[in-house]
Amino acid sequence: MKKLAALLAGLLVAAAGVYVFAVPAAQAAECGGTYTIVVGGTGDNDSNAPYWQGNISQRVGYPAQPIGHNARQGVNELNRLIRDQRNACPDQHVKALGFSLGAAVVHTWVTENHETIDNVNAVLIADPKRAAGPGNAGAAAHPLVAPVVGAPLSGADNFFGDIPVLTLCTDDIICDADAASGLPGYFTGKHGNYNFNVDVYSDDARGQWFNGVFIP
Repeated sequence: MKKLAALLAGLLVAAAGVYVFAVPAAQAAECGGTYTIVVGGTGDNDSNAPYWQGNISQRVGYPAQPIGHNARQGVNELNRLIRDQRNACPDQHVKALGFSLGAAVVHTWVTENHETIDNVNAVLIADPKRAAGPGNAGAAAHPLVAPVVGAPLSGADNFFGDIPVLTLCTDDIICDADAASGLPGYFTGKHGNYNFNVDVYSDDARGQWFNGVFIP
């Protein structure tokens, strides 16, 4: 177990480093329909990776490397974009989606902001901060990983208040540290085996899809 944890910690921080990052300029989207905002995973600094599909209103730019300081920048930028859009379009629904490190960013944003915003929902794909049950908690909660990655990336919870949140985790060590595929599964595609079409997730989606079973 200690060996696995050490490998997992290395996996989460292997690409971490010091980055000079400029936030791209963003204009408010139109007020019609749903404001759909996405946050990419490790290495996807502009959330423009081709796995995202569908009608996307905004992509979040941040230094997408798995350390707490960079996750914090992602949370702050996500908050800025959502608040700016809400100010411009006060009645528009916001749907925020994140993958892997990006899911941790969206997760943290919901935890920190659920008391001050409504008409929002979130979709967390392969969230390393996923709370246990079913399965184990995500990798960011492992006692040998959490001190390495640092807050707010470290730890796991489901402090979402009244915000509808849908979590997806399928045999993936990043969101379930006891996943049957283990660390090899990460490198053989288990971590990317999800539907990234934002349009398939409704504006009120909540609950969990865990290993192919829906749990309300």
